Amino acid sequence: MSLEIIFEDEYIICVNKPNNVLVHHAFLSRNVGDEDSLLQLIEKEFGIKVYPVHRLDRKTSGLILLAKEKEYVSKFQELFTTKQIQKTYFGVVRGFSPETKTIDSPVKGRDANVHKEALTYLRTLANITLDIPVKPYDSSRYSLVEFLPQTGRMHQLRVHSNKISHPLIGDAKYGDKNHDTMFAENFGWKNLFLHAGKLEFIHPFSSEKKILKGTFPKDWIEMFEEFNWNWKELT
Repeated sequence: MSLEIIFEDEYIICVNKPNNVLVHHAFLSRNVGDEDSLLQLIEKEFGIKVYPVHRLDRKTSGLILLAKEKEYVSKFQELFTTKQIQKTYFGVVRGFSPETKTIDSPVKGRDANVHKEALTYLRTLANITLDIPVKPYDSSRYSLVEFLPQTGRMHQLRVHSNKISHPLIGDAKYGDKNHDTMFAENFGWKNLFLHAGKLEFIHPFSSEKKILKGTFPKDWIEMFEEFNWNWKELT
C-alpha cells in the first residue's frame, strides 16, 4: 500500500489515511499479525517511527497528524484540547439533509455508560435523486455534506448523522443497510463515505498557519463523476 504524505517537516508528518486501516493496534490485539497498522505501514514505507496526535476511525479515510518524536505530541495535542485546530470532514448521507444544522447531542465515550457533550456543525453542499428504488421508496436521495466537529468524541459524526435521520452511507454500525447495499450493488462502492478532508491550525513550533487538504479516495472520485457533483468548487 502506497501512502500519500500531505505535509512533512522536522516535527510532524500528515498522512492521507486510506479506508479500513487501523491507526495502531491495541495492546495485545488479536489481529496484530493479520494486518499492518498505519504506524507500521509508515515505518515500512518511509523508515520512520511516528506517534499519533489524534484519532481517526479505522473505516474513516483522510488526514491524520503524527509526531516524529514523543516529546512533540503534547504540543500538537494542545491544538485539539484548546480548540485551536479546525477539522473539516466530508460525508455522504441518506436523504436530503438540512442546508445547515447544529447538532448538539451527547455521545457515548469509550466508557459506554458515560455520555459526553458533543457538538457538530453540518452544511449541505449538494444532493441528488436517483431512479433506483430502495425500500420502501421507488427512488433514492443522497446529500454531500460538510461536517465541522467542535468536539472529538468517538464515532461523533457517525452518531450525529444517525441522530438527525441522515445516516452516513457505508456505516454498518449506525447507518442504513438497504442504502449501503444499493451503493455496493449498483456502483461497487462499499467503504464508509466519511473523509477527513482538511486541517487548519497554527503550527506550534514554527507559528505558521497551515491549511492541509487531502485528496479523496477512488470511490469518492467515481461518485463525484457519477452524480455530477462539482466537488472541487464545493469542497
